[in-house]
Amino acid sequence: MYRRPAKKARWKNGEKVLLSLKIRAALRNRSLTIRAAAPVFPICYIGSIWKLKCVTLTAFSDLQDLCHAHKRGGGTPLPNEGRLSGRVASMAIAQPATRPANPRFSSGPCAKPPVFKLENLSDAPLGRSHRAGVGKAKLKAAIEETRELLGVPADYRIGIVPASDTGAVEMAMWSLLGARKATMVAWESFGAGWVTDVVKQLKIDAEVKTADYGQIVDMATVDYDTDVVFTWNGTTSGVRMPNGDAIPADREGLTICDATSAAFAQDLPWDKLDVTTFSWQKVLGGEAAHGMLILSPRAVERLETYTPTWPLPKIFRLTKGGKLIEGIFVGETINTPSMLAVEDYLLALDWARSVGGLKGLMARADANAQAVWDFCEANDWIANLAEDPATRSNTSVCLKFTDDRITDGSVFAKAVAKRLEAEGVALDIGAYRDAPAGLRIWCGGTVETADIEAMLPWLDWAFHAEIEALAKAA
Repeated sequence: MYRRPAKKARWKNGEKVLLSLKIRAALRNRSLTIRAAAPVFPICYIGSIWKLKCVTLTAFSDLQDLCHAHKRGGGTPLPNEGRLSGRVASMAIAQPATRPANPRFSSGPCAKPPVFKLENLSDAPLGRSHRAGVGKAKLKAAIEETRELLGVPADYRIGIVPASDTGAVEMAMWSLLGARKATMVAWESFGAGWVTDVVKQLKIDAEVKTADYGQIVDMATVDYDTDVVFTWNGTTSGVRMPNGDAIPADREGLTICDATSAAFAQDLPWDKLDVTTFSWQKVLGGEAAHGMLILSPRAVERLETYTPTWPLPKIFRLTKGGKLIEGIFVGETINTPSMLAVEDYLLALDWARSVGGLKGLMARADANAQAVWDFCEANDWIANLAEDPATRSNTSVCLKFTDDRITDGSVFAKAVAKRLEAEGVALDIGAYRDAPAGLRIWCGGTVETADIEAMLPWLDWAFHAEIEALAKAA
């Protein structure tokens, strides 16, 4: 509560009136909330008490500036003048007036395209065999339209495989590795999982290169005469490869790239990638359970000249009699796909073309991520987990809280995420379970920039609300 100055205030009436007018001008059209935790500040009155209906942090900064200006101008120091800044930071702010139209910022499954409607899937051949003409045509269309949008070379094979991106990566590793030494590169949770599979399950001779969350392995230090397995964009770390320049064109080994949170949002250098995998539920907001496997001619050659020493389950078999099973790459899937999910993917591809294809999708992701980066620049209590701006992801943007008043980062981050979910303004933005404490905001092309911009003031509100809760609990 604010109260009048004591009767024995040292100010002259003229000074009080002048300052009152300055404050009134500074706060005009502001939207602020007065809290009891605020310092005692003598808002003067003319005739009757002038009640403030608002006080934002920005406005309090203005008040502080006015106080200091008053002091510099030779006026008598205001009560508590020197103690404003330390108290303002713990004040809660008012809830924003605008809410995101779509609060879904999950990193997978990701937001559906903005034009998505269930009724648009009515052309799906439900109850029909995927081996019937209509089913095979839909599956082949999904493959060829993927090629067109991503700019995949004509001599690369594209197949729809089981078990999402995980299945595609496992299929590649179990079918191709073992012919030579491997190098396993990891800078986030899923990359670490591929290391475990190769080293502990397949027991392949492998060098392991890792980087902490927020950092990336120097790809120039990798031996590309070995088979190299890596993740292009770290979904759980928010760190990506800036380009493929470090990968030599004359490499002896194969490059196997998990690109599930990069495809359709980042420029992939196909000539540097022998195996590329992704899933439908990421950047295009498709349905889960289907993976995409893209093979270069060099990868096909390996498949047809090398047989692993370990047995392969049926869903991993890409060859028969020493030859590639070509049917997999024209829509004859290994197992039964969901034709509803296929239809959904085809509609997502249609929408992608309507926003400018790959370049349009990349621009949308860049704009979304930039909004979050700008927010971090404007607030010193939050930062991008990615340490180098050149390696910041434009899809899975991972954030960390930096305020020294936070004693338990994990508890605090979960509380912020829970508060935002309870308000229905940001769903599923908590950090991945194996990642450092913080938040993860998906910024892929299906997310509208306007929704990101509407959500961020709520993040500001939730942070200060939790800080205030900490102060009350202390």
